[in-house]
Amino acid sequence: MAYTTINKSSDYFDTKTFTGNGTSQSITNLNFKPSLVWLKDRSTAYAQSLFDLHRGTNARIRTDSSDSQDTPVPSALTAFNSDGFTVGGDVGVNQNNDNIVGWNWYSADTMGSANTDGSLNTYATTANTTAGFSIISYTGTGSNATVGHGLGVVPNVIWVKSLSAGGDWTCYWSVLGSTKFMRLNSTIAAGTQSTYWQDTDPTSSVFSIGTAGDVNGSGTNYIAYCFAEKTGYSKFGSYIGNGNADGTFVYTGFKPAFVMVKKYSSTSGWYMNDTARDFNGTNGNDASLFANTNDVEFTSSSLNVDMLSNGFKLRSNNSEVNGNTYTYIYMCFAEAPLVGTNNIPATAR
Repeated sequence: MAYTTINKSSDYFDTKTFTGNGTSQSITNLNFKPSLVWLKDRSTAYAQSLFDLHRGTNARIRTDSSDSQDTPVPSALTAFNSDGFTVGGDVGVNQNNDNIVGWNWYSADTMGSANTDGSLNTYATTANTTAGFSIISYTGTGSNATVGHGLGVVPNVIWVKSLSAGGDWTCYWSVLGSTKFMRLNSTIAAGTQSTYWQDTDPTSSVFSIGTAGDVNGSGTNYIAYCFAEKTGYSKFGSYIGNGNADGTFVYTGFKPAFVMVKKYSSTSGWYMNDTARDFNGTNGNDASLFANTNDVEFTSSSLNVDMLSNGFKLRSNNSEVNGNTYTYIYMCFAEAPLVGTNNIPATAR
């Protein structure tokens, strides 16, 4: 893993909450022009809504569905702005008086060029090597192939979604290895299948795709999001639950802003917590959303997560996040790093 100093995490990832107005509004005060915007209505069971620089403002994909890309959606996300984004009157992203959350990642201000590192050339690869995040668009061939990711280091997490045909979100997690796959739109446990990643781990330049239609159907268009771990900014790993309310502590090396957890040894949802939403007590966040469903925000002490200065700690014996001997994967982005010249103190709340 390449070491990169990130002084201010919010230059690359940030969460915004807002209240819908039913017409149009701009969400501002990001330190970057977002390349990926993930929106979810917290109050009403509307679909997850993901928009990115490659596909533009008129095309939505959903982590709670295997459906193909929804386009056109002219009144949902209507602009990527220099310091945020604009939403229109679409109820899924701007329902009047509803509470909305938006998670935002930065890769680049403009669309990247084609990447020729792999055997399958991409249409475009927009990569930020400092933050370890890239967006790749490509068309499948139906034959084993490699795809350039542009990160310059080995990615820890890869999400692939077919756009022009229905198909599950297929996920690679380095701690599981290339023989395993997960599905972001599903509660299933980790599966074993060689036709997803060819049983081949990514390299610093490419990732491998097999013949499965979810990642490489002939003539099918795909989007891929790749994440590489960066010291003090992002962490992608696993932990073992202890089944105790004084739960497992997971060291990240920074104060988390966003945590996603999934039990991979058996079925469970993809739980998402962040510091921009509800807190229970001094450090605890007990407001969860689920990447794999359109459910409203679920607030319960049984899913409480403490966001600490150097990691997160489960404060529940709920088997979904901390069952005894169950194994879990997680992804985490920083609110405040413990490295670099950042002068924002990384203290617990």
